[in-house]
Amino acid sequence: MTTQASADNRYVLAIDLGTSGCKCALVTLDGAVHAWAFRPVALRVQGALAEQDPHEWWAAFLGAAGELLAGDAARRRRVVAVCASTQAEVTVCVDRAGEPLAPAISWLDSRGAAAIRRRARGRLFNIEGYGPLKLWRWLRLTGGAPSGTGRDSAGHIAWVRDEAPAVYERTHKFLNALDYLNLRLCGRLCATQDSILTAWVTDNRDASHVRYDAGLIRQLGVAAEKLPELVKSTDVIGTLLPAVADALGLDPATRVVAGAMDNSAVAVGAAVSDYETHLYLGTSSWLGAHLPFMKTDLRHKIAAVPCAVQGRYLAMALQSTAGANLSFLRDRILYHPDELASDEEHPAVYDALSRIAAQVPPGARGLIYMPWLLGERTPVDDPRLRAGLVNLSLEHSREDIFRAFLEGVALNTRWMLEPFTRLLGRDTGAIVAVGGGAQSEVWCQIIADVTGRPIRQLESPIQANAIGAGFLAGIGLGELGFADLPALRRSRCVHEPRHALRQLHADQFETFKEVHRRLAPLYQRLNTPDHAPEAPTP
Repeated sequence: MTTQASADNRYVLAIDLGTSGCKCALVTLDGAVHAWAFRPVALRVQGALAEQDPHEWWAAFLGAAGELLAGDAARRRRVVAVCASTQAEVTVCVDRAGEPLAPAISWLDSRGAAAIRRRARGRLFNIEGYGPLKLWRWLRLTGGAPSGTGRDSAGHIAWVRDEAPAVYERTHKFLNALDYLNLRLCGRLCATQDSILTAWVTDNRDASHVRYDAGLIRQLGVAAEKLPELVKSTDVIGTLLPAVADALGLDPATRVVAGAMDNSAVAVGAAVSDYETHLYLGTSSWLGAHLPFMKTDLRHKIAAVPCAVQGRYLAMALQSTAGANLSFLRDRILYHPDELASDEEHPAVYDALSRIAAQVPPGARGLIYMPWLLGERTPVDDPRLRAGLVNLSLEHSREDIFRAFLEGVALNTRWMLEPFTRLLGRDTGAIVAVGGGAQSEVWCQIIADVTGRPIRQLESPIQANAIGAGFLAGIGLGELGFADLPALRRSRCVHEPRHALRQLHADQFETFKEVHRRLAPLYQRLNTPDHAPEAPTP
């Protein structure tokens, strides 16, 4: 829980539903975080399958929000709106009563790969797995195309259509995580311009008027009536359902603002001006920047596509696992419950990991870590890549491994920056760091040194999603405009890259890329699935 000074005493109950759980925050309209609470949510991963229970999302929301609001009537009276940001590329199949028909399909789920390949391929020849005419249509209208990994909404919908026909027939609407929360909050079935994005069924050429395209819907093979109505992120979509208002102790007239995907909300809270770049360090990681035009780099899987900012596009380069590497280190290596350790609650070790890593010389004494625990998205779209330590010797200790983990994510960020900078058409300049990983000054300095870019650390980086949602609510209520937001951003410090380390990290980066070139064929062979998981029981 944190407190910031604010000139505004009205609150937005901001919801940040990520892969690891649900965070709720009380954010003033000028972006100060008064208090926050968190509840974890389980993620089930088995081979290509990755799922979560939507009911657990809702229970986590009620628990976190209840912690903030219970026993404080004055605080509850100050809440004027509710607005959510959520993990993207998650699919929930709901029936006519709004009940989930199966677990939510996570953005880490790649079961739809084969279904998308069937839809994307042409009859005669293909470009990176896409029929030329189909690819041209997707790129021209949407700015992107379904991922061959099957990990986006298009892949999920295609998989349900082909492999779970009973679920498909009973599905009234396909919803993203944000859409599901909004349904539970106010009863409205709708999708925002960014929550629908990776179904790849909308004409995005006018960022102010995103709309469905009948040809793209047919190309995906989904019935048009199973897709929700479209709204803008700043639209007021209703008021709290009476039962929800009663459970939280809020006024039933409290307005619900549509909100945005986590990447869009972070961009609103971190760097809303054109071309200004931010780096999100959470379970996954991404580089993002707002642009006044739609643009796509198909080869490196980067696209500038509709977002929460009216009339603007958000360029995104995504790394599948960033902070997940540290949680893996904590949960599976350092404190895994087995004969060597008890199953007691894991201690908060991230600060200790940063302090220990700071004692190791830059370069981790020649140790290289590849942070691809579950494949990669940018600049290579390869779900079969895996993590690993290279050049480990008897001279190394776990301290070197800690440093190598942090540097590995930084090296992958530098790798993403190469095509990302080309897409922007200019150097990024200083990069704003947000997300849980950006709380670490050690990690921010490592990223500055490895990438050669100044890293601006915000005052409350872990609350960037909630702050962005708060800003969107303020704009939806008519209290703010997007042009007001840069002046409201609160920075802690700027980490400058150290010139003396430039050559060391340049050499390290070339080794990092060489490791990928040499090992990618091996990973392709080792991680080709023998068979697909079974379809969910309807």
